[in-house]
Amino acid sequence: MSESEPAGQFFDAAIGLLRRVRDEEAGPVADAGAMIAATVADGGRVFVFGAGHSSLPAQDVVYRAGGLALVNLLAVPGVVGIDVMPATLGSALERVDGLAGAVLDTSPARPGDVLVVISLSGRNALPVEMAMNARAIGLKVIGVTSLAYAEETRSRHVSGTFLKDHCDVVVDTKITVGDAELTAEGIAAPFGPASTVVASAVMQAVMAAAAGELAARGIDPPMLRSGNVDGGHEWNGRVLEEYGDRIFFRY
Repeated sequence: MSESEPAGQFFDAAIGLLRRVRDEEAGPVADAGAMIAATVADGGRVFVFGAGHSSLPAQDVVYRAGGLALVNLLAVPGVVGIDVMPATLGSALERVDGLAGAVLDTSPARPGDVLVVISLSGRNALPVEMAMNARAIGLKVIGVTSLAYAEETRSRHVSGTFLKDHCDVVVDTKITVGDAELTAEGIAAPFGPASTVVASAVMQAVMAAAAGELAARGIDPPMLRSGNVDGGHEWNGRVLEEYGDRIFFRY
């Protein structure tokens, strides 16, 4: 694959972003992992939320082989992925005031739990209010977002604030405004979005940090195994049974 071709250029751009996040966000990633580990050690629960394509990195750490079993998706109907028609409805729902409060009020989240909110721009009402309301009811909040948007765009929330303003820990994905890494002659619009690649890597790094921190505390972290290896289903069954009071995707 030639480095001068768009495919090679995209790989180079994504790798460059991953290196930047690894080098520049090591502290926040470690802090996020430590926060999750402390929550698990104290008997708390872990929730993740993302809207639209930002839901993909959230889903990637839920019920995942090699992942922490206690991570639960905080789903908002109509905004998790592009499973609604028309697809633009999901984007519109992200700008609806009050939706986050209704979701949290009817969720199993309780004070002392931790919520990871993933939002590329962090400017829409839904992720902003999700973080605000979560902290108001006693949750700890980790934000995974691009700080460039807070510098170069305006908030769509009535408060004028961004997701980053309502988090205990923020991991900056370094994604540029517009989420398109490439330009080329003959292609009118920028292309090659890398936010999913980077945010998914951030989430896996945070979970790895949490597992390491739990082990350092002398706690064997409840990790899931692949169901496609011998004994995997039996292993997972024992983990799900032992931690069933903190796992909500099993019902």
